[in-house]
Amino acid sequence: MIVIYGIKEHLNPIKAQLSDVIHGCMQSVLGMPEDKRAHRFIPMDAEDFYYPGGRTPAYTAIEINMMQGRSAETQKALIKTLFQSLEAEVGLAPVDVEVTLKEQPPHCWGFRGMTGDEARDLKYSVKV
Repeated sequence: MIVIYGIKEHLNPIKAQLSDVIHGCMQSVLGMPEDKRAHRFIPMDAEDFYYPGGRTPAYTAIEINMMQGRSAETQKALIKTLFQSLEAEVGLAPVDVEVTLKEQPPHCWGFRGMTGDEARDLKYSVKV
């Protein structure tokens, strides 16, 4: 699951485009299938969204939750691909994007009535 935060006046107009670009990066780097898009957008009032100095009101925070298993090289490739694609396709400067990868062991995931370590029918590999 991916959670995207931003100031609502900047985030709302680009939500669909952000979703497409983020999912495209997940597909190209991690091999995620087309139908595995799970994005949650949190548009916030400016007074509720504090961000670091040197950023603009377009600052966007992206949290990517995933099962453990991807190599450090794969994780870094995902982050760098996101920066490049978001700048090229959405116009978000890398300085205005923060990406956090959050990994949990498969047994900490629950979906379709089972835990992640019980799933045997994933259409993608976690070990990339």
